[in-house]
Amino acid sequence: MTTGELTPARWSVRRPDRRAVAAVVAAALAVGYLLFRGQQVLPHDSDAAVFRSLNAARDWVDANRNSEPVFTFVVNYLRYGVALLVTAIQDLLGWLGVAGVITLAVVTGAVLAGWRIAVLAGAGFVSFGLLGLWQESLDTLALTLAAVLLAVAVGVPLGILAAQVRVVRAVLRPVLDVMQIMPTFAYLAPMTLLFLIGAPSATLATLIYAIPPAIRITALGISQVDPNAVQAATSLGSTRWQLLRKVRLPMARPTIILAVNQTLMMALSMVVITALIDAPGLGQPIMRSLERVNVGAAFDAGLAIVIMAVVLDRLTTRAAQRAGARSTSRTPAVGWRRWRRPVLLAAGVSPVVAALAVPGDGGFPDAFRFSFAPVVNTVVAWIELELFPLTDGIKNAVTIGLVNPLQTVLTSAPWWLLLVAVVLLGGLVSGARAAVVAGTALAAVAGLGLWQHAMETLATVLVATALTVVIGLWIGVTAARRRRFAAVARPVLDAAQTLPSFVYLLPAVALFGASRFTAVVAAVIYAVPPVARLVEGGVRAVPAPVVEAATAAGASARQLLWQVQLPIARRDLLLAANQGIVMVLAMVVVGGLVGAGALGYDVVAGFSQRSDFGQGLAAGACIVLLGVVLDRLTQGAGRGPAERGLRPRSG
Repeated sequence: MTTGELTPARWSVRRPDRRAVAAVVAAALAVGYLLFRGQQVLPHDSDAAVFRSLNAARDWVDANRNSEPVFTFVVNYLRYGVALLVTAIQDLLGWLGVAGVITLAVVTGAVLAGWRIAVLAGAGFVSFGLLGLWQESLDTLALTLAAVLLAVAVGVPLGILAAQVRVVRAVLRPVLDVMQIMPTFAYLAPMTLLFLIGAPSATLATLIYAIPPAIRITALGISQVDPNAVQAATSLGSTRWQLLRKVRLPMARPTIILAVNQTLMMALSMVVITALIDAPGLGQPIMRSLERVNVGAAFDAGLAIVIMAVVLDRLTTRAAQRAGARSTSRTPAVGWRRWRRPVLLAAGVSPVVAALAVPGDGGFPDAFRFSFAPVVNTVVAWIELELFPLTDGIKNAVTIGLVNPLQTVLTSAPWWLLLVAVVLLGGLVSGARAAVVAGTALAAVAGLGLWQHAMETLATVLVATALTVVIGLWIGVTAARRRRFAAVARPVLDAAQTLPSFVYLLPAVALFGASRFTAVVAAVIYAVPPVARLVEGGVRAVPAPVVEAATAAGASARQLLWQVQLPIARRDLLLAANQGIVMVLAMVVVGGLVGAGALGYDVVAGFSQRSDFGQGLAAGACIVLLGVVLDRLTQGAGRGPAERGLRPRSG
């Protein structure tokens, strides 16, 4: 025997393939469901102890609102200060009147974004009056501006601090993660508990919902300032304050304006929904119309919201582009610096001159009003009459074929089995930490007494997400591979991403009436644009040499897509799925206004009926917890083993 033969063989232990493990886990869960189906379920109880405790907490807050120091010296003063800010903006817009407000919109567009945006802004504000929604539009604008002013005043300094202080960044990151996955409904109940209903609570809810982009994008802009410029200023003896004021902030100005843009869009989306807590504005006519299933009346208000979103988006986007062009230009804008003060003075004075030159009662003349309601209602009636077999067939096919079976499985499975499934799935897909967070969140849902309603909502979310991913994948792949299709789809997707969520209920209600399927349709319409954009970006980012090599090797178009482009773009695709889930959850819950039921209805009932306040508050918490579960299960799907906290296989 040789020496080598005497050496014992070394056995190489390989970690089992994740697909095989997933198959075994799925089979075990299926067997467990068949054995324990219908056992240890958690049926809904409208008189659960959790709801009674939350109602008692509300009663305590109401009884001590004017006596406890935390309310008398903090909460009440904050509410009063926000009310003063909103009232001041409303009074200013009311004093300017129609002529002054339109002039203000035009000159703001001209100074910040150019004459084309000035024309767009002027036409947009005129359209508010033509639609008969002048005062409602100004109220929405006042609430939005108040929330954005507060969000920028708080968010920009926090963003600067987060960019420069590691501890602040580490503390803010998980908080902002949770805030960005919280659906809009979840903010309303706590605000009404602390600040009552009305404009102040609506503004504060909008502030909390809209502030994450202000913080994150500002921090990104400050951290990406050219280090050479920072080093040069430091070598010249600049202090930290001078470095921030004269180097970092000027160079990060385009990014900060982009942060204001995103904050505006988020605020406008939220401020419409705050009509549920008696906030004034365009949300009120939409709410009344949806309650009466009057799509035509809701269409006018929805169109006004769309116009306002487009005007504000184009105004701030163009302002960011111009600021970026000035910051990167090597030629100083001497002419603009010379005439800046006179131009700004004229822009500030012109609305006042217009308000004084055209006196009035502040309202738009009735003689020029126009409504699309009769036309829209006629179209809706035709759809209901002529397309009913088609729309009803689609609705029944998805509801009976997909939603109902999935809902039956989720509501009839033992709660502990679903908890085990979430933990195991989280461990396989996103790592041990995500699995623990998701499992803890789902256990909290069980503890809140809304398990059945949460599972009904989850079934609708999963079906809507599957449809969203399929449609978004097709649009994104097609746009990435066909330039003409992309040229048509891109502006449509851009416009769709600026619209508030309420707007998406209108076409869904027009086609399918008020039903659970309506929430699915609205969620798909709402979530498809960002999913499609992420898919398109991922497919386009595949390196050209890889595509050329596969083509030279004889790969067909189908093989190139399925064996090269999609696998390489896997991270972008999974990010698209993650974003789709979060957006679908937000919209499905809003669908509680049009018959979706479950958690969305619980939240709405908590606002409208005092006895259901505790259940509504718990439902808002359940929505947040479901968002955490779904986000943690998907956000790590595209990472490698090391990024998920797993050791690589040993060969």
